[in-house]
Amino acid sequence: MPALHRKLAESLAELAKAQTGNRRVFRSEELSRVHRERLLRAGLLQQVVRGWLIASSPGTAQSESTPWFASFWEFCARYCEVRFATEWHLSAEQSLLLHAENSVIPPQVIIYSPKGANNSTSLLFGTSLYDLKETQPPPAADLLVRNGLRLLAIEAALIKVPEAFFAAKPIEAQVALSTIREPSGLLRRLLEGGNSVVAGRLIGAFRRIGRPEIADEIRAAMTAVGYAVRESDPFVAGYEFGTIAPAEAPIVSRIKSLWQAMRDPVLRAFPPVPGLPRDRRVYLRFVDEIYRSDAYHSLSIEGYQVTPAMIERVRSGDWSPGSSDADRQSRNALAARGYWQAFQLVKGSVREIIAGANPGTQVRFAHRDWYRELFQPSVAAGIIPASALAGYRNDFVFLRTSRYVPPRWEAVHDAIPALFDLLEAEVEPAVRSVLGHWLLGYIHPYMDGNGRMARFLMNAMLASGGYPWTVVRVEDRARYLRALDSASIDLNIEPFATFLAERVAWSAAQDPAATLP
Repeated sequence: MPALHRKLAESLAELAKAQTGNRRVFRSEELSRVHRERLLRAGLLQQVVRGWLIASSPGTAQSESTPWFASFWEFCARYCEVRFATEWHLSAEQSLLLHAENSVIPPQVIIYSPKGANNSTSLLFGTSLYDLKETQPPPAADLLVRNGLRLLAIEAALIKVPEAFFAAKPIEAQVALSTIREPSGLLRRLLEGGNSVVAGRLIGAFRRIGRPEIADEIRAAMTAVGYAVRESDPFVAGYEFGTIAPAEAPIVSRIKSLWQAMRDPVLRAFPPVPGLPRDRRVYLRFVDEIYRSDAYHSLSIEGYQVTPAMIERVRSGDWSPGSSDADRQSRNALAARGYWQAFQLVKGSVREIIAGANPGTQVRFAHRDWYRELFQPSVAAGIIPASALAGYRNDFVFLRTSRYVPPRWEAVHDAIPALFDLLEAEVEPAVRSVLGHWLLGYIHPYMDGNGRMARFLMNAMLASGGYPWTVVRVEDRARYLRALDSASIDLNIEPFATFLAERVAWSAAQDPAATLP
């Protein structure tokens, strides 16, 4: 009888055959019962609903949501394809969220189909899929397919979406509206449907976001054919919009809108800016003194098992991967060495910033060097491939236990320059610090190291206002991650701004040179 590991290897081989194109979602019938049950017992598959499975990893607890959230949209696409063939599409609301690069996993996805049964299918971790029967399917021109998902085109979705969407999701609404370079696509659908109420709502919306030329053209066209249009503003009164260029990528528009919406809550939460330090040597001496604490907590937050003694050994140079097998093979020691190397470059950037350099410009050109130093020891030891130092990720990435999914990898190359444009233009150090940290994690440009890089960027931006170097402690990890989730999922930056403000105040109390008002 074959050994157990040989049997599992046979089942893995069958799973590999089914995983063409990096698929994570499978129908039960794609694997024999023997292979399926063996892989389920080994934790390599999880059941979603009867007849449907997703890929997992050995040792992943049943309470771990990451495999499901990583598979969520693929499951929706394949499940609907099997049930409804090509006769289905996502709701107007969900279509606009995806068009606007809102990648949060929703609690419920609504599907429209002539074959719908007005039925809710419960899925994993509190998510569900609701299929609504649709008696008048949209024309083919109103639909498009993205990553297997059938979406309403932006123009069609803007017309179908209820008025409440504009008040509830102003950022997504602005981003969607801003993608409209000229209104012919909207006008054709408005005129064919004769919907003067929707026309009035869109006229008001375009005027509110600073696109009066499109508002006027819609009004003129509707009036010319005899429709009485009453303009209305669907957005909440007093909500302020940033300026978005019509040709911008949706992810760029989204980041700019988020920045504008979150500036005031950050400023309300943060202590007043101290100003650049009068004695730069004293400021940098505190950076040196806090290094050991910073390294211990930052690495521990990411799951590395480091000790103050290990960090001190790395700092003092008593680290020899050439002659010590323990240093060469230890993931923790390699991470500690990389952190030390990167910290020295970040300190160099801080030195330039407190001397008056534009912090956004300084970090725009320095952050790639920080990242290379962070992982250079692991590359030198052969633990990770050299290609890891090439730059930003070229694949999807998912966050453990979070419904937030970072942007598509293709969007990263537009998103990061937009972030640095905002950092360069921002006049408030507190805003640079809080939103710079959060948005770097929100974009998640790397396959690994995003948290450490975000905290480095935060401290470089804090220096631009004379705030002291600030440590996020490992014992605060749960609150820290909840606050980040609140910002990324609910678009509520206040918990994160408040948390960092408290940490800055604590750091100032340890720094005799700090002069927080």
